[in-house]
Amino acid sequence: MANRSDLCVVFTMNQSTQSTSTLPKLALVPGKEQRRRINFWTLVVLAIALLVATPVLFVLSNIFTDAGEIWQHLAQTVLWRYLANSFWLMIGVGCGVGLIGVGTAWLVTMCRFPGSRLFEWALLLPLAAPAYVLAYTYTDFLDFSGPIQSALRDGFGWSYGDYWFPNIRSLGGAILMLTLVLYPYVYLLARVAFLEQSVCTLEASRSLGCGPWRSFFTVALPLARPAIAAGVALALMETLNDFGTVKYFGVQTFTTGIYRTWFGLGERVAAAQLAAFLLLFILALIWLERWSRRQARYYQNTNSYRQLPSYQLEGIRGIGASLACFVPLSLGFLLPAALLLEMTLKNTTATLEGEFWVYARHSFILAVVTAVLGVAIAIIMAYGLRLRSTLVMRLATRIAAMGYAVPGSVIAVGILIPIGRLDNAVDAGMQAILGISTGLLFSGTITALVYAYLVRFLAVSFNSVEASLGKIKPSLDDAARSLGYSPTSTLVKVHAPMMWGGLLTAGMLLFVDVMKELSATLIIRPFNFDTLAVRVYNLASDERLVEAAAPALAIVVVGIIPVILLSWRIARSR
Repeated sequence: MANRSDLCVVFTMNQSTQSTSTLPKLALVPGKEQRRRINFWTLVVLAIALLVATPVLFVLSNIFTDAGEIWQHLAQTVLWRYLANSFWLMIGVGCGVGLIGVGTAWLVTMCRFPGSRLFEWALLLPLAAPAYVLAYTYTDFLDFSGPIQSALRDGFGWSYGDYWFPNIRSLGGAILMLTLVLYPYVYLLARVAFLEQSVCTLEASRSLGCGPWRSFFTVALPLARPAIAAGVALALMETLNDFGTVKYFGVQTFTTGIYRTWFGLGERVAAAQLAAFLLLFILALIWLERWSRRQARYYQNTNSYRQLPSYQLEGIRGIGASLACFVPLSLGFLLPAALLLEMTLKNTTATLEGEFWVYARHSFILAVVTAVLGVAIAIIMAYGLRLRSTLVMRLATRIAAMGYAVPGSVIAVGILIPIGRLDNAVDAGMQAILGISTGLLFSGTITALVYAYLVRFLAVSFNSVEASLGKIKPSLDDAARSLGYSPTSTLVKVHAPMMWGGLLTAGMLLFVDVMKELSATLIIRPFNFDTLAVRVYNLASDERLVEAAAPALAIVVVGIIPVILLSWRIARSR
């Protein structure tokens, strides 16, 4: 296809009033402008990638820093406990989310039983409830003074010490809470993989005498392995990022160790080294997942959009399938939401006091600002990659999107220490030049907190925007350019209206993630600027669970929005 410079040459040659000697000069100008604009987009994308990667690079740079005696103390006392607890937490959650997510996805996709259509979207609802909200709710429900143990004592005449009851505040309890809220990651990706599998392959397995179980283990499961592995990896990353659940249950992991070392011991360098070890832990997890399928290839035929053959489950099998889907849904969403709603309505004066609306406003402001900035940055990155899809640009966008794999506590450490040094340098410079002290300009401000959110969740908006932009044919770009539109004008007047749905989705997902974020907010937030998540954590830590009900319920209600959208898209996927 002829580029715009060639079109300009043809157009100019047909104008008898123009001088031939000026043709090359006029023809080259648009090409230069286009290259200059593309270079501008490239520089902006590279700058964004550098800003996002700075906290992670800073944390990794502290691995070889001498932290003195405090690091030796940590290594001799608690480091191996952090490693062991984090390891067993990952093992337990990985097995739990894999079993529940894959099993329920196969049931609702390939089987028909009572309530199967309802469970298709309802099984995503636990995504709306953060794990720490479930931890606080179930602690109140299963505690010694809770309704369950109280009913047991009243019914059997027992007293304290006469019976055994499982302790929810334990490593097993943390595994259960995280499994109940994270299995939808595996369920969502596994169900999409099962929906996209070739009908011919499944029918061939049936014709060869494979029953439902054998077809599942020999055909469907191997084909869906990449999606399942990706879902489990996401769940494990969220497990390592969790702070509220493990802190409340008294399980010492890397995230609690970072917080304790920073605020309890006042050792920022040692906290940065713990964050570096946690980051290496996550990078090793990602590498292990990719290495495990390094030589595996998964191919399917093209007939993936025909109606999949389904198994009709009746009688005891149908009841069993319904229970298998209902139990994780009820434990992960229905029961906690009902308990929170009951506590909120019974104690409206204590739960919906004036301070609740102040914290809700803080959360709303942070979420809106981050959503707007995150979508704008994602548009710049995705469009810059579309204009110039070079190796450098692809690498830069991947680096900018890697923050989602990094726990919020690690990002907080990687931001606060460099920003603190920057504040000190600016203050020293202003005192030397003007004789005035600027104090802390960035540390402990909303700016630093929003920066942490963008580093953590930019991948969420970028993936959504990139997917929407990728659906627009490149021929529309060529047509816009031939009509004299610059790259920026093409983005604003052509692409933006066509990808409006994707932009709203990206902003909504960012909004919800910021509302639920706890670990980074707890470390970076300004003084006297608590959010709903921090308020829930503080009240629950003080055992004021009734007062924590309304903020926790608000977080759950906001989290339902993307779940409904995901459910609607899945329903329309075929």
